Amino acid sequence: MPKEQIIAGLDIGSSKIRTVIALLEEEKKMPNIIGVGVSPSTGMRRGNVIDVDEAISNISAALEDAERMSGAPIHHVFVGVSGSHIESLDSRGVIAISHAGSEIIEDDINRVLEAAQAVSMPSNRRILRIIPKFFSVDDQKGIKNPVGMIGVRLEVDAHIITGQAAIVKNIEKCVHQAGVDVDDLVPSSLAAAEAVLSRRQKELGVVVIDIGCGGTSIAVFEEGVTLYTAVLPVGGESVTNDVAIGLRTSVDTAEKIKIEYGTTLPEEVSDRETIDLSLISKIDSQKVAKKHLAEIIQARYHEIFVMVKDELRSIGRDGMLPAGVILTGAGVKMPGVLDLAREVLGLPVQIGFPTEVEGVVDRIDDPAYATAIGLIVWGSKYEGHSYGFGSVDFKKMLTGMKGWLKNLLP
Repeated sequence: MPKEQIIAGLDIGSSKIRTVIALLEEEKKMPNIIGVGVSPSTGMRRGNVIDVDEAISNISAALEDAERMSGAPIHHVFVGVSGSHIESLDSRGVIAISHAGSEIIEDDINRVLEAAQAVSMPSNRRILRIIPKFFSVDDQKGIKNPVGMIGVRLEVDAHIITGQAAIVKNIEKCVHQAGVDVDDLVPSSLAAAEAVLSRRQKELGVVVIDIGCGGTSIAVFEEGVTLYTAVLPVGGESVTNDVAIGLRTSVDTAEKIKIEYGTTLPEEVSDRETIDLSLISKIDSQKVAKKHLAEIIQARYHEIFVMVKDELRSIGRDGMLPAGVILTGAGVKMPGVLDLAREVLGLPVQIGFPTEVEGVVDRIDDPAYATAIGLIVWGSKYEGHSYGFGSVDFKKMLTGMKGWLKNLLP
């Protein structure tokens, strides 16, 4: 009987909460998706808990939906964390190698990463993830795995992702009260990248843009490592609000016409086309120009991509990523988004679909599921191997570093 393991991912978004359950089998390389659950996210806004009872109810509903489909109970989950409270910074750690033979051992990796996280930050920030970019041994730079090398000085350039402690604790509390334990908290930008990127894309240089309801997350990869992450405070909700204001409709009506009639290509819409809101809403009765709707939507999406371009320029990667742009999240399903992204960013662009899984693919073959699937992929690779100092001790983190480094090597 092959050894089997159940693993679950919980993507707590601002519009929807998505749960995915997968079966891990030793003889299979890919996780097998056996359950999917979705519920509205009425207790969350822009990554923050705004109603604890609602959030717990929403999370419970998504979990129960997935459990019913899979027939397997969930006791612990990998949770995706998003929102504008997520921030990142680069840091450097330096230590001396003083033990016999000056050969670098795994404990030295532990110590240098501990040194890298000794940065000045407000007391209300919590480190979610510390990601080594590369190591240096004496004067040799760009090393991916220094274990076994000889030297007297070890340095690491690391990327640290933090969240606001109170917000993260509230999310953990809601998940616990929904009846499950948290295996790990994973920034959504990293989780989405795990689902849609290949190793070759990460080596060449690529940016993942995850456009969700409450915000847009970006993650830049180069030479196989995470180079940069950021969260922009604009997303699908911003588009809906623009439509409501621009067309003088209720927010609910704006959301409906955005989904049903929206496009980012106003030049392809006739000036005479109109939308009769009385057929959609009991509140709004006027007719609105479809071209005007497209112009409003295009303006906000253009702003999002300009903001991404500015972020890439700040790290010297504007137009310099050979593998281009991978778009994920529910917001990228808007017609014309690919063309607009190519025009603004000046890079090849494609929609990112989850690829590292099998099973009920028809249910999850959707960029909106990138984060939830990415949590499954993350968990299957790194289960018990977290290197986020916010929730694990250094011994556990060191074990994770061994697994992480193995995944980097060809």
